[in-house]
Amino acid sequence: MAQFLLAILLFLTAYIVPPAPPVRRRLVALLGRRGYLLAYSVLSLTLLVWIVVTARNAPYMALWNFAPWQSVIPVVAMPLAFWFVVAGIAEPNPLSISLRRRDPTLPLAPIVIITRHPVLRGFLIWAGAHLPPNGDIVSLILFGDMAALAVAGMPLIDRRARARLGDERWKALSRGTSVLPFLAIASRNARIRFSGPFMLHTAVSLAAYLWFLLQGHRLLIDPDPLSLLPW
Repeated sequence: MAQFLLAILLFLTAYIVPPAPPVRRRLVALLGRRGYLLAYSVLSLTLLVWIVVTARNAPYMALWNFAPWQSVIPVVAMPLAFWFVVAGIAEPNPLSISLRRRDPTLPLAPIVIITRHPVLRGFLIWAGAHLPPNGDIVSLILFGDMAALAVAGMPLIDRRARARLGDERWKALSRGTSVLPFLAIASRNARIRFSGPFMLHTAVSLAAYLWFLLQGHRLLIDPDPLSLLPW
């Protein structure tokens, strides 16, 4: 349990300190933007893997009993989570997390029109969907913290993007998207045009989800999610 809590603490530190504007500016100056994003992604992934390993080794303290219907929730929700994370990272996004730079004078990518923070939205869905079938204290800390970080990160990134882009440009861009998925489209503030890269990223996210469902989860995390379904 001590190692698990330490892993959570270091992950929270990595979530807060490197992206802070003064620290980020120094790291970008030292590593370049791509180098900074690559290093930060590797650090975050390493800490996330460490959290998963220590969570598996931590003592099990039940909070509620498992019911087979609970395992349906992540199976149904995770395709959307994979889609938001994969497309969100791959598509340029001047308003939130992305591995690609986008000129803020160009139209927003389709996934950004759907939701302003697709990567954080994907992590929120992942964390929320895994809470019901994992009724123990370690899972509550793990997935609860991840969900809280995703929710708290959205207004924080909005403030940073607004400071970086300026009020006028930020307002112009944010009108064409929304924090809640599809709200800008439903409100007719934006129209989505599907592009070749967007369709490719959608296909990649679906393929990644199917691999993880059929094999990856059992190999990397355990247990086999299909074995827990009620049918």
